[in-house]
Amino acid sequence: MAPPGNALRRAAPALLGYAAVRALGLLTLALWSAARDKSAYTLLTARWDALWYTRVAELGYGYEVRLPNGDVHSNLAFFPLLPWLERGVAAVTPLSYADAGFAVSLLASLAAAWGIFAVADHVYGRRAGICAVLVWAVLPVGIVQSMAYSESLFTSLAAWSLYAVLTGRWLTAGTLAALAGLTRPVGLAVVAAVWATGIAAFLRDRAAARAPSFVRDRSAASAQGAHGTEHAPSPTADSTGGGAPAWRRALGMLLAPLGAAGYVLWVGHHTGKGPLGYLDVQAGWRNGFDGGYAFARFVADKFTSFPSALAGIGLIVGVGLVVWLYVVCVRQGQPLPLLVYAGVVTALALCASSYFGSKPRLLLPAFPLLLPLALALARLRTSRSALVVAGVAVASAVYGAFWLNGSGPP
Repeated sequence: MAPPGNALRRAAPALLGYAAVRALGLLTLALWSAARDKSAYTLLTARWDALWYTRVAELGYGYEVRLPNGDVHSNLAFFPLLPWLERGVAAVTPLSYADAGFAVSLLASLAAAWGIFAVADHVYGRRAGICAVLVWAVLPVGIVQSMAYSESLFTSLAAWSLYAVLTGRWLTAGTLAALAGLTRPVGLAVVAAVWATGIAAFLRDRAAARAPSFVRDRSAASAQGAHGTEHAPSPTADSTGGGAPAWRRALGMLLAPLGAAGYVLWVGHHTGKGPLGYLDVQAGWRNGFDGGYAFARFVADKFTSFPSALAGIGLIVGVGLVVWLYVVCVRQGQPLPLLVYAGVVTALALCASSYFGSKPRLLLPAFPLLLPLALALARLRTSRSALVVAGVAVASAVYGAFWLNGSGPP
């Protein structure tokens, strides 16, 4: 493992590029909001989900809103790590809970960018790592990375947990997966990646133990030679956390689900509805997992008139692009933990039964889907790739400002 100083210097171009893109987005939002007599800072810190997080930080759990149609929106739907951090930062600084949430998200977005770089650099090399961070930064909903939301915090924990799995640091991977599980329900994706990789490693070790001795010697020599090269790692290198003692893998796998399981079980106990009480809380928000049926109906309803049919076509194209990117990831031989993680995040986002406008935001943590685009960008000349990133960054900044000053994220 490289010393922290060397690792930071290696990641510096990616982090500087990321900061520049996010600064452009925030500046554009500030100018756009000022022209409409709105506060950009309020849009970032005191609207939509950000309000729910600050209420948890300030008042704890138990707050709910009863709607005229009978739905109950409970703040138990929001996982606790971000509110805990907001409360902790506010306790030791002059910042309000909303200010603390914004500060946490800004720092977490940089940590997420670094984690994405670390994963892509490990798998495909430094240039691809830089491009992966820039592609993540210029996503149309990239402005969410700078909001007092939990997406940046979750992505940072997920990326570094995946990097720990790829490099065989199982205790770190399990701990970060547990923290990701305390951040968002989609923390299950990180747990699934840790477990799938751990099981694959155990199966590989079992097969190796049964192999004849000359086969084991040949495999060990081949692995030693591969690690001694100066070339970029192959896409499947260390994809099963090779080399770690079995007890470390087992302990990492045991740690991984503790965060999500602990919170879900606590909600069930708190509400008196048993282990699955959290599902009832989500049902109060009309949210659940139906395999994509409700989303398919939502898309189909768009074709009842010509203007909305264009939106329906756009949704179909968007879903098709996401599925195509995942297929490309599989064909390019991405490591198992990345494929499992991206697959679960994508499935949970597309197959949720409500908040259809949130789906692009819910896909934001699925950064392995962007690696094929990063590889394509990395193959271009530096000047050409810089022009592409700059052009898309401007478009993303304008869209983000327009979006938040309009309907914004639910």
